[in-house]
Amino acid sequence: MSTVESLLDLDRNHHVHGQTNLRQHQQNGPVAMVVEGHGVYIRTSDGRELIDGFSGLGCASLGYHNDRLAEAAKRQMDTLPFAPTFYGRSHPKVAQLAARLVGMTPVSMDRVMFQCSGSEANDAMIKFLWYRNIGRGQPHRRKLISRWRGYYGNTVAAVSLSGQPHMHQRFGLLMEEFLKLSTPNYYRFHQDGESEREFSARMAQEFENLVLETGPDRIAAFVAEPMQSGGGAILPPSGYWDEMQAVIRKYDIHFHVDEVVCGFGRTGHWWGAEAFNLQPDSISCAKALTAAFFPLSALMFKEDFYQDMMHNSDVVGVLGHGFTYSGHPVGAAVALEALDIYEEMDLIGRVREVSGHFLDGCHALMDHPLVGDARGIGLFCGIELVKDKKTREQFDPGLKVGQRVQDAAHAEGLYLRSIPPDRISFMPPLVIRRSEIDIALGRLKRALDRVWKEVR
Repeated sequence: MSTVESLLDLDRNHHVHGQTNLRQHQQNGPVAMVVEGHGVYIRTSDGRELIDGFSGLGCASLGYHNDRLAEAAKRQMDTLPFAPTFYGRSHPKVAQLAARLVGMTPVSMDRVMFQCSGSEANDAMIKFLWYRNIGRGQPHRRKLISRWRGYYGNTVAAVSLSGQPHMHQRFGLLMEEFLKLSTPNYYRFHQDGESEREFSARMAQEFENLVLETGPDRIAAFVAEPMQSGGGAILPPSGYWDEMQAVIRKYDIHFHVDEVVCGFGRTGHWWGAEAFNLQPDSISCAKALTAAFFPLSALMFKEDFYQDMMHNSDVVGVLGHGFTYSGHPVGAAVALEALDIYEEMDLIGRVREVSGHFLDGCHALMDHPLVGDARGIGLFCGIELVKDKKTREQFDPGLKVGQRVQDAAHAEGLYLRSIPPDRISFMPPLVIRRSEIDIALGRLKRALDRVWKEVR
């Protein structure tokens, strides 16, 4: 048995994979392993080279090789490989990163707490909202509103906040404090003759109705991604955020914005909040914070929120929250270097320079008989596959058309992600060049042609 075959066998027999059909994996194992990466390309153990059209998991913003980030990690490992941030202890890099982040937020933020993942950052936010409200004498203010198809993580509370039913089933979730609104997929859910603005007004009315039904004084927050990623790269329609924020302001609802995917250039802005003119009260970020070279996330909020937390700390004697690797010095060093690289290369300008070409190519796919809709912003596009373009009729889920397109794209040399029901999320590394965009779009077109021949 070759070394590769041995590793594949070890993986199948011992490694449990998240977001994976476990029975199929036990039977078949991984087809291949990713063994190397450079630029926007990844190479697999079977010798294939693919363009990464999904940035790993929406995180590999600088692609797969960067000497500066590797050297920053090595320098920090040589100097101080670990230091806790419990008990008032600190280290230089975490202090520098905290100041750097609050200095670049889309609206004024004052405080930062670091975790290891977006899930942990959002889970901490939920705890802190409840913590603050108890300190204010409002223990009943516990309900959190989010949207179906939204994604905020995999911890018990964060996944309850998420609107992904397959992540709730058989886990005894959702928790009862978590309420859901419709996903703002205009193409899929608009009524005949309904404009984008009329659709947005209807979504906001649904939001207000839920607030009134629940009781405004029982709502802890509304939580949302600027553009939904886990739902299949869903671009909010015209007027959506104006209408939704009007409800937020009317009922004085805390607005938490999840920038885990949208943050650090994905939309052609530093923050998704800037792209859609959002006014968050708190922000979570991760992924491109370190360009995926090290697990690190951040939760940012305002001074008044921190003052409420200090009141509870006075009562209890300590803030009873934290993770061993919170504010890890290597992660902080890598994040600082990544932010330097982004600024020096004018990352935002670079994304804007190629995004028009990228989006034009994605929109052109709507001429394909399988594609009903394609829309996005920056280097972030969602493509919806349909059986009938006129009626928006979907394929039988059993055909797994989205999965087929994902697999066909892989065979053509393009890594993408299919998200049920039959949406393709296309979000390449932010360093992709126009020529590489053309290659990726050509491979996607050939994948669509292959699947169309199978299902027509």
